[in-house]
Amino acid sequence: MIRLLPALLMAAAMVAGPTFAPPSAMAADDVSADAVAEAYAALLERDYLYPETGKKYADAIRAAIAAGRYKGLSGEALGAAIDSDVNAVAPDGHLRLRVPEATPPAPGGAAPVRRPPKVPVEQAGWIAPGIAFVRFNVFPMDDAVTAEAAKFMVDHADAKAIIFDIRTHNGGGLDQMDVIFPWLFGKETRLVTMATRASVDAEGGSPIAGIASMRMAKGDAGMVAREHWATPNADKRLRDAKIYVLTSGASASAAEHFALAMKHTGRGVLVGAPTAGANHFGRGEDLGGGYGAFIPVGRTYDPVTGKDWEGEGVLPDIAVPPAEALERALTELGVAPAEAKRLSDAHMPSWPMERRKARGAK
Repeated sequence: MIRLLPALLMAAAMVAGPTFAPPSAMAADDVSADAVAEAYAALLERDYLYPETGKKYADAIRAAIAAGRYKGLSGEALGAAIDSDVNAVAPDGHLRLRVPEATPPAPGGAAPVRRPPKVPVEQAGWIAPGIAFVRFNVFPMDDAVTAEAAKFMVDHADAKAIIFDIRTHNGGGLDQMDVIFPWLFGKETRLVTMATRASVDAEGGSPIAGIASMRMAKGDAGMVAREHWATPNADKRLRDAKIYVLTSGASASAAEHFALAMKHTGRGVLVGAPTAGANHFGRGEDLGGGYGAFIPVGRTYDPVTGKDWEGEGVLPDIAVPPAEALERALTELGVAPAEAKRLSDAHMPSWPMERRKARGAK
């Protein structure tokens, strides 16, 4: 299963590919800041999708170790220092050091406020006559969520339009996409291309190897390319349904994969704001002491242009503030403005719809 976004690595909501022990991983009681930093540097040098950039990341971290920059740091302070050094080399929407959870407060102290985990699927159903609506907050490796997505498509197979809300979708994998796409296409359709660093793929470390919807393809030197394909099912009822996809600056990683697939093929209309610009896929690694990292090992791109969305995001077809995206999609489908506004308010996401700035970014 592909894993695409570090924020969900931290929330344990994202699906991982195989996890490999990093160099010099240490137990929580004897890990040092420099050991964490060196483990991270070694993984970036070995596996980062662009070898030259991975080497530069590692050199920057090792120079900071030699200068004593990380001495005495831990937790968020260490994460911010390392993230800052990495971002100074080359920003990457997926690079963020995971730090141990904060120490519980002393008796009588205020407990940290944490939001509950995101529900993967919200407000699925009919939003207006003939119009189905569903919000995905994540595409997890979870059979129950995949079954829920499949059931949504079956239950709304007579829709004249479907609105997919991914404004608060932060990443995941392909499982739910692969039960949605067969309903929407009338012929086999190439969606996107995904290329993994060849050395990682040769070790069996590609998080997309072995997925049925992925097909081998010719790729760039040093990379192993696979194409994501949609294969139609036997039910033709949704082949001509109008598809709208709501996006925001919080739509990241696997959400952007979904958005690009709809845009590149012309199958869906994107409404909202540019997505987060977190393109690179990869896998989570343990650095010891409760620290972890997400190591990007590949990229996803438009198979026609060769362009990915790192840093820029996938651009909407209809640009409006994310909070107005559902209202606009409904009016495009013929719903009266006042009713569209009422329905939009009733289906407003409770999670942020803004791009999250990376910790340590310049």
